[in-house]
Amino acid sequence: MATRPPAPPFAAPSPALGARAGLAYGLLGLPLAFVALPLYVHLPHHYANTYGVPLAALGALLLMARLFDALTDPLLGRWSDSLFARSHRWVLWVGAVSAGVLLLGMVALFFPPHGVRAHLPTWVLLGLIVTYTAFSQLAIAHQSWAARLGGAPVWRAHIVAWREGAALVGVVLASVLPSVLGWPAWVTVFGLLLAGAWWAWWWAPVPATPRDVAPPTTTRPWAQSLTHPWRQRPFRRLLGVFVLSGLASAMPATLVLFFIQDRLGAADWEPVFLATYFVAAAASMPLWLRRVRHWGLARTWLAGMLLACATFIWAATLGQGDVWGFWLVCALSGLALGTDLALPSALLAGLIAQQGDQGQREGAYFGWWNLATKLNLALAAGLALPLLGWLGYVPGQHTESGLRALTWAYAVVPCAIKLAAAALLYGYFARHPLLAETAHPAALTPKETP
Repeated sequence: MATRPPAPPFAAPSPALGARAGLAYGLLGLPLAFVALPLYVHLPHHYANTYGVPLAALGALLLMARLFDALTDPLLGRWSDSLFARSHRWVLWVGAVSAGVLLLGMVALFFPPHGVRAHLPTWVLLGLIVTYTAFSQLAIAHQSWAARLGGAPVWRAHIVAWREGAALVGVVLASVLPSVLGWPAWVTVFGLLLAGAWWAWWWAPVPATPRDVAPPTTTRPWAQSLTHPWRQRPFRRLLGVFVLSGLASAMPATLVLFFIQDRLGAADWEPVFLATYFVAAAASMPLWLRRVRHWGLARTWLAGMLLACATFIWAATLGQGDVWGFWLVCALSGLALGTDLALPSALLAGLIAQQGDQGQREGAYFGWWNLATKLNLALAAGLALPLLGWLGYVPGQHTESGLRALTWAYAVVPCAIKLAAAALLYGYFARHPLLAETAHPAALTPKETP
């Protein structure tokens, strides 16, 4: 059996070696993001228009499925840790099963058999639960893999940036291909992307095996291991920063189309604005990684937060017809988004190592992390839309008070929340970056060629 040397993660790897390792690991982010947009956005529209399912029923089904999805993430994270405790091969093969279930779930949801048409609500609920579970298992295992690689802050940010950059490409493709190819061809493309990304993951740098990591001094009960991250003060602090920062980003994302159409009167420019935002985020990651070498993870993330705040203060001054001004807002806020995507997970990986949990409990941490991410999206919609209605905004009605309310909800309130997140990040981590960014190197093991 031939062996190949692993990519060294502890110092900055060579550009070629780092790119190969990053691509092999990060490529799975593309199909996961590629499926997320249809799963969360297109599916309700598809069932309402194609099968006539009432919107109220769809809303209730989606709410139940998404709550189940969020609440099971910590359990899936704990299960991921048990798979890593066996070997990385277990993680890969269970990931392959989850990928297959995910593909079958999407086929079942978008092409329900004729025999279940009389029971579509039940079919949708069960299909969503199965599909969400497979998606979350695969995503949590993939995130935990990167955290278990360990290494210096620059390496951790590099690996995560490849994953999030691939995810941005997936989002852009998913926003275009369904209308261009149709759903049958889309599912075929998704299956091919998923298979190719899993194969690339097989050749990614390998985390430390259980024999390379010192075992815990005591055997912890399963439930105690599940709640272990919450007993770590640095994790609670970082999660607080992450939730506030994510809420500040999710509120404008929820309201951006309203702002473009009613505040700017530029509905025809929507594709240009959104493409600029995502392309700028992807292009910014190499630039931010260079800053990490000089500033560290926490201070670089803080710089991205402050850039976002400055950008949205400017957005609050825009009005009817300010197309080029908002295009620049999209470019700069996309640039700031690069730090939100690449750096928080890298910081979390460092904290896991600092707490002595590297190679043991990454899944438990990322299970709670993903739960917070999903609840953040729900909280953004739950806060932003009622706030707009309370302040007097009605879509399509261009009253002065309504547009002022839209501007406050889109730009001013998120800016205040982001400043609060920045203050916490500075107080907890950026003043003493080494406390959050020191990681104990984890040995990568050679992987045998099948």
